[in-house]
Amino acid sequence: MEPVIRIKNLRKFFGDKMVLKDINLEVHKGEIIGYIGPNGAGKSTTVKIMLGLIGEYEGQVNILGQDISSGDINYKSRIGYVPEIAEIYENLTAREYLTFIGELYGMDYEVADKKAEKLMELFGIQNVYDARISSYSKGMKQKTLIISALINDPDILFLDEPLSGIDANSVMVFKEVLAELARNGKTIFYSSHIMEVVEKLSSRIVLINNGEIAADGNIEELREKSLEGSLEEIFNNLTGFNDHQEIAKEIVATIKGVE
Repeated sequence: MEPVIRIKNLRKFFGDKMVLKDINLEVHKGEIIGYIGPNGAGKSTTVKIMLGLIGEYEGQVNILGQDISSGDINYKSRIGYVPEIAEIYENLTAREYLTFIGELYGMDYEVADKKAEKLMELFGIQNVYDARISSYSKGMKQKTLIISALINDPDILFLDEPLSGIDANSVMVFKEVLAELARNGKTIFYSSHIMEVVEKLSSRIVLINNGEIAADGNIEELREKSLEGSLEEIFNNLTGFNDHQEIAKEIVATIKGVE
């Protein structure tokens, strides 16, 4: 089966610094990929290249069978994206914002409006559908962003820390949504620093460190490779970070004023 994402020998420089070093990755329909790594490892750069937000890279990136360097942006109509830090038009109401996003994807206004209102209801925020987004809490804004990424029924969903600020009940619902989407053949590319969530959600975990893929497999395969238990322990082992306990002790000692 043709992979929905195929990356070959991907390199990216910022100035003289190589931030991606020959990334090779194939992702297939229905997979939930947990894409993890330390800050500055190259996670966001990889995702932004796939989204067409960053150019001037070396190598090949194919999304849904299309070489994205061709300049043809049709593939973007089949993807959804929740960024870690998003700019949202806060002077609009959710109805205005979500129907606008729907129309950008080529949806009729009435279809987008009906779907958006139903999704607002299911996420528990239908009562603010016609309120300005500037009046929303952080969690309500995040739910609105998630709805905007889902409204076009994307084949690939890119998620960067999507659960930020969301209440526990909605987190449970969203986890089930992702599992159901995967069962329906959708592909999820999930990036987060919350290892427990990544471990529970992902059918496959790709760990990037210093611009290179350090591990790729399901949680059991990663455990066999690192001889550790939790994903957090695997992450620390493969990235060489094992000083967290000592650093925490020093922080607390500093707070207490202990030399």
